Amino acid sequence: MAPKAVILLSGGLDSTTTLAIARSEGYDLYAISFNYGQRHRVELNAAKGVAEATGGCNHLIVDVNLRQIGASALTSEQEVPKGRSMEEMSAEIPVTYVPARNTVFLSLALAWAEALEARDIFIGVNALDYSGYPDCRPEYIEAFTKTANLATRAGVQGKGFRIHTPLISMTKAQIIRKGLELGVDYSLTHSCYDPFPNGKPCGRCDSCLLRQKGFEEAGVKDPIVSGS
Repeated sequence: MAPKAVILLSGGLDSTTTLAIARSEGYDLYAISFNYGQRHRVELNAAKGVAEATGGCNHLIVDVNLRQIGASALTSEQEVPKGRSMEEMSAEIPVTYVPARNTVFLSLALAWAEALEARDIFIGVNALDYSGYPDCRPEYIEAFTKTANLATRAGVQGKGFRIHTPLISMTKAQIIRKGLELGVDYSLTHSCYDPFPNGKPCGRCDSCLLRQKGFEEAGVKDPIVSGS
């Protein structure tokens, strides 16, 4: 019997590639997505499409209203930065940072993993081509793993959890090449923080620009066209 793994799936490029990696490693897939009050809720449709296209993938969408907390351009009416350089993106933690988001999401993924008697959790965090988020760093993942194994029944009974971060040291171009190698259909994915009403990406937010840079450096055309 294949081991079970819980994979955090936003419907974006990184999480979709991570799902494909988990599948290639022989895991029984349990993808978890979050309806957290994000302005780019269209990503949930992408997550559904990715899960459906991935054979044998169980998919759970959890409601957790982080808009009630706010303090982020993704969960409020605060303006999403546009047209920033790579240097500007990495200079400071941006307003698109959602307070404790990965900690909240990983905690819920951990809860589901424990209920499923799964020991493996995959998350597509990346410490190279990213927007300065503190909860994408290796030291954060290491600390969360320690907490997971101290704070759960499974953990204290010696059935420890492993947090897999297969993209942590990869550039966007390397991630894209890996995904294509594994047969990922990137036309199903969504990366934009501030999409147009029709769901098309803005092409100018940090996430869109990082995606564009990745496809350009990979020498591959992005199947998603930006614009209204």
